[in-house]
Amino acid sequence: MDYMIGIDLGTTSTKAVLFDDQNQVVAQANYGYPLYRETTDMAEEDLDEIFVAFTNALGAVVRKAELSKGNTIKAVSFSSAMHSLIAFDKDWNPLTRVITWADTRAVNFTEELKASGQGMEIYQKTGTPIHPMAPLSKMLWLKNDKPEVFEKAAHYLGIKEYLFHRLFGANKMDISIASGTGMFNIFELDWDKQALEVTGVKKEQLPETVSPYEYETGMHKELAAVLGLPEDVPFVYGAGDGPLSNLGVDAVQPGVAAITIGTSGAIRVVSDKPVIDPKGRTFTYALDKDHWVVGGPVNNGGDVFRWAKDNLFDAEKSTAALLGQDPYDLMTEIASKIPAGSDGLLFHPYLGGERAPIWDANARGSFFGLNHGHTRANLLRAVLEGITFNVYMVSLALEEVVGSLKSIQATGGFARSPLWRQMFADIFEQPVTVPQAFESGALAAVVVAQKALGQIDDLYEISKYIGKSNTYQPDPENFEAYRELAPIFIRLSRQLQTEYDNIAAFQRKHVKPSDKK
Repeated sequence: MDYMIGIDLGTTSTKAVLFDDQNQVVAQANYGYPLYRETTDMAEEDLDEIFVAFTNALGAVVRKAELSKGNTIKAVSFSSAMHSLIAFDKDWNPLTRVITWADTRAVNFTEELKASGQGMEIYQKTGTPIHPMAPLSKMLWLKNDKPEVFEKAAHYLGIKEYLFHRLFGANKMDISIASGTGMFNIFELDWDKQALEVTGVKKEQLPETVSPYEYETGMHKELAAVLGLPEDVPFVYGAGDGPLSNLGVDAVQPGVAAITIGTSGAIRVVSDKPVIDPKGRTFTYALDKDHWVVGGPVNNGGDVFRWAKDNLFDAEKSTAALLGQDPYDLMTEIASKIPAGSDGLLFHPYLGGERAPIWDANARGSFFGLNHGHTRANLLRAVLEGITFNVYMVSLALEEVVGSLKSIQATGGFARSPLWRQMFADIFEQPVTVPQAFESGALAAVVVAQKALGQIDDLYEISKYIGKSNTYQPDPENFEAYRELAPIFIRLSRQLQTEYDNIAAFQRKHVKPSDKK
């Protein structure tokens, strides 16, 4: 049997999925790693912890392939979290941990770049909104706040590029990941001269940019032995997780939106050319040079649900453990008892600042409308609705750029929750379809590998392998509540924005790392 492996490099875990020659899942393994938040704005990962998780996950599914019985691994291909940055010295010693998309320490330099007017100029060429998530801003932060690192830095990579360097000694970045750095000109398909000038980074400090269909062979012998793989197995670069999520749920036709809620979230559509928002609200990232994903990302998705579990539902977490249940299933059951609209309670989910639609790294979360009648169940439903309202607000901006959305394909952790799926259908007032293939990112990565190796000619071949889909229709009984609350949610997000800078400044001044969980 011939197999392929899709690797999903996420913010808090790495998953490896083994597919057979019919693109059916045979085995999978998932290993996590912590996200370090030692200060208010920090969000870092440890390189060695990521590498161990990667090798454990990949090694586990390789063993399932039973290569000793004559089976083969035809390729390993990647879907990767975007916007990460690692600085290395001239001898390739790391000078930083992985600075992730969620790190917002560059907020002051980001605001200065926006105010200068150069920010919009760079956005119009790179398609990456000016925000602390982007390596562009992170480099400005290093330059100004960590000059000892910036001056020693000879190379900059992201999380996936680090793995390829460690496995093969390569120094390359696919154009999909590059298009999310804020430094890559999406019209010229090269590093942007103005972005380089603003940061003071030289082109030779950045990796060579390559097609997502590029691959490496000749893995370091000792690592091949650890993984149980032949040294000549092709490792395909693949693409960013956002673009591949659209491909993985077959949301590649005009007007078909993909919504993903994992740790963070996004809503995206595919275009055959780069599309720039005159107001700078949406991103444009490459899937490949012929397919461009336009959308908006949100910082606050499943991580906010996890915050609610850990801080509001500790007793239920213990109960679920005793009963052998998933605590999230128990929580959604509790939330389902509350009517749509949470009895007039709104929640703005900006626990980690926010990207789209407000692009404000100083944003903070809040409940609005609390009264004596509200319970923890109301709080929980409001949390889920708040995440959904926020994505809906992004969709309104997206429609201004690409036109009306015709349908929604859903993926990510929330796609497993019937309550949350129905909530999206009701708030968007559109059918929400959930493909049977939950491992959409890994499947899309494998399809990219098949095209890279010449096994298929067209990415649209993926539609054969998505499997059956479940579609959730909007429930008119819930329209009235959501139609009344959505405008309040949107207006309130704008009104609160005038005070976000002040409350964020207070937290940075008075909340010490030791005060945090």
